[in-house]
Amino acid sequence: MSFDDEPGRGGSGPGHGDDRFSTLGGTRQTRTRLPEPAGDSYGTGRRPPRTSRSLVMVVGVVVLLIAAIAFANRGGDDPGTSPDTTARPGGAGATAATGTKPVTGKQAGIPSGFPETEQGAQSAAVNYAVALGSDGMFSTTRRHEIVDAVYAPEVAAARQGDLDKVYSAKDFLARIGLNPDGTAPAGQTFISRSNPAGSKADKFNGTTATVSVWYSALFGLAGEGSKNPVSESWFTNTFQLKWTGEDWKVTDFTQKDGPAPVGRDQAAASAKDMTDAVEQYGGFTYAR
Repeated sequence: MSFDDEPGRGGSGPGHGDDRFSTLGGTRQTRTRLPEPAGDSYGTGRRPPRTSRSLVMVVGVVVLLIAAIAFANRGGDDPGTSPDTTARPGGAGATAATGTKPVTGKQAGIPSGFPETEQGAQSAAVNYAVALGSDGMFSTTRRHEIVDAVYAPEVAAARQGDLDKVYSAKDFLARIGLNPDGTAPAGQTFISRSNPAGSKADKFNGTTATVSVWYSALFGLAGEGSKNPVSESWFTNTFQLKWTGEDWKVTDFTQKDGPAPVGRDQAAASAKDMTDAVEQYGGFTYAR
């Protein structure tokens, strides 16, 4: 066998790592192995302790632990001295707890008595979006209660007439599968529910505010044979609000579609499951 026939020669065999004459990756450098430090009674060598690295690791763990404790204790601060988390008008801000107690008053079952602040205007707008998107709007009596509670007194009467025309139109009610009086057919449950995802103050001037509320809406009839099954859609309502001297009230609002997320590939619930969910999971009062 010639020298070129050895492994790693001739260009077809393994690389230098298989050269039997190779020492360090084929560089033909000689590796000198120094004797181990004096061993213990069992003859095994001991490596010198790496005191500096161990000390750095211990200090790092202690610093992280102190930081974690300090962060956890922030939740016990006095709400009056906590930093202001209210976003500037038109800016993005997390819908987070502020330490302000939620309102306790109600008018026609709708939260009322919001503070004369930007946060109060946002809370009012979100609660009003829930009320105006509820199934109560399809009942004449309940609709009048909602409008009187939500709208400013000077515009409530005009809005009553406009909304009566929309919600009492027989062709509209028939198109969504309801009876002429706005009730659901026998054996079916009508669902109309708004689920706020967030809000922002577009403008705030002390006694007036413009607040946008982004929400998803469930709408349809749950039950066997429903021709209008419950579906989900997304909207943004922009409310014009006015401070009336005791609460925030709506003077006008507009609605637009979206922004809507991409739907997941989930199996639709059965009619019974959807009906049970609506009956078992009530709506909520928004407060922060």
